[in-house]
Amino acid sequence: MNLNRRKFITSSAAASTGLLLTSLTSFAKPITPDSQSGYSLLIFATNWGFTGSWDEFASKIKQAGYDGAELWWPTDEKNRTELFEALTKYKLQVGFLVGSGEKDFQKHLAQFQQNLSAAAKAKPVYINCHSGKDFFSFEQSKQFMDYTEKINKETGIPIYHETHRGRILFAATIARQFIEKVPSLRLTLDISHWCNVHESYLSDQEETVDLALNRTDHIHARIGHPEGPQVSDPRAPEWSDAVKAHFSWWDKVVETKRKEGKRITFLTEFGPPDYMPTLPYTKQAVANQWDINVHMMEVLRKRYA
Repeated sequence: MNLNRRKFITSSAAASTGLLLTSLTSFAKPITPDSQSGYSLLIFATNWGFTGSWDEFASKIKQAGYDGAELWWPTDEKNRTELFEALTKYKLQVGFLVGSGEKDFQKHLAQFQQNLSAAAKAKPVYINCHSGKDFFSFEQSKQFMDYTEKINKETGIPIYHETHRGRILFAATIARQFIEKVPSLRLTLDISHWCNVHESYLSDQEETVDLALNRTDHIHARIGHPEGPQVSDPRAPEWSDAVKAHFSWWDKVVETKRKEGKRITFLTEFGPPDYMPTLPYTKQAVANQWDINVHMMEVLRKRYA
């Protein structure tokens, strides 16, 4: 990219930001202020794309106003020690991600069980599961859910299965089968994936989406659209329909938690390139991942606290 083109892009983006009341900012106002006793809101940060130390990461998210972090369970002991030291130092809570990349079912299940059991011993706020593969059979996939139910009963730690592409709950139609047949199933709702998989805002699957919302305890607050799991910048007005769709789903989950007097947790999970769209030839991100996630956290706090 030549300097004139880069200057034009930078100045145009700055002007747009200064002049527009964005669609995302318009949601930064309280809704349903009355809640039953016991309702609480926790918002977690992702280290996805962060390249510094655990101490630097913990310091930065604490300063930004997060309650804690959601992280992949660290299997390396030294790495794990440094993580817990940083979390303790900055008084941050933690939720862990567990999963496996094995394509063989037996190896995948064994690794998943090992990681889940280890993560549960650390007593996180919750565990979010990247469960299985989208090509595992129903019977194979249910074994993951049976095991998480077992660990939940033994430890009391909330364990959720994420609606994620490539995993068991990759599509609304598939997830419905498990919701109807596995009463203990609790969800991490990352509905941006379903928008992408079904190439829509799911208006033709409202009953299925409502079933999922009623099983949701944790939300990954990323905005997707019919052609991808992440919009370029949710503050931009061209994504107003996507933002409205996602907040309409999240509002329903939070309203239920308020009425029941229960906790709801969020992760702001806008990702770096290549999740973040980039300019051709340069791989330059079209927006700032950190700024978007912090802005989303502030909007969620104002709307749902």
